[in-house]
Amino acid sequence: MLADVPAEGVAAFQAYESHVLPLLDRHDGRLERRLRSADARTEVHVVSFGSRAGYESYLADPERAARRGQLTELDLRQRIVEVDDVSVE
Repeated sequence: MLADVPAEGVAAFQAYESHVLPLLDRHDGRLERRLRSADARTEVHVVSFGSRAGYESYLADPERAARRGQLTELDLRQRIVEVDDVSVE
């Protein structure tokens, strides 16, 4: 996931993430890596799930959905990129 956060939304975005990232565990998900730019306006999360069903249940988690309201007033831009691990030869 790549997120571009407006300057006025950095605190709200970080508060949201502090509540929803711990929910990954209940859906067989794992935060592999979390990267943030120096100005805190861009974040990259590398997340893995044990199955597609786990990913979908995370997206549908009612606790996550309830927290999503924290971001409704922000001009937040998020992009989800689904990737496969590719071996380098």
